[in-house]
Amino acid sequence: MEKIQFDSGVRSYRINGGGILRFNPGDPNLYSRFLEAVGKLQEAEKELTRQAETAQAEDIVKLMQQADEKMKNILGWVFGESNDFHKLLGGVNLLAVTEKGQRVLDNLMGALQPVLTKGARLCAGEIAKRSRA
Repeated sequence: MEKIQFDSGVRSYRINGGGILRFNPGDPNLYSRFLEAVGKLQEAEKELTRQAETAQAEDIVKLMQQADEKMKNILGWVFGESNDFHKLLGGVNLLAVTEKGQRVLDNLMGALQPVLTKGARLCAGEIAKRSRA
């Protein structure tokens, strides 16, 4: 079998010393999905809050696990199915709180945002440069 090799822009990022997240930071489709995911993640959290209001205390943990699963599926949609966020985060629930009182989800999104923004700017700059040529 013959092979075709080319640079697709995919880069690898080790997450907190653990799993490897692979994606092209300059992919405008990924950036668009990332921005859309923010709303989807917020909606998943609102749904959890609504359900938790009427749930029994023992059911809240189950609801948080379900919300975590939904959120990790959303992130898988953004970054591609080959990126398993269960493995990447070592099984940590995205709604878990850190010692500083921040949620893991917020910290993850905050760490990804500048990488994706830089990639989107690079892509837009290259498109603009080529259109002037």
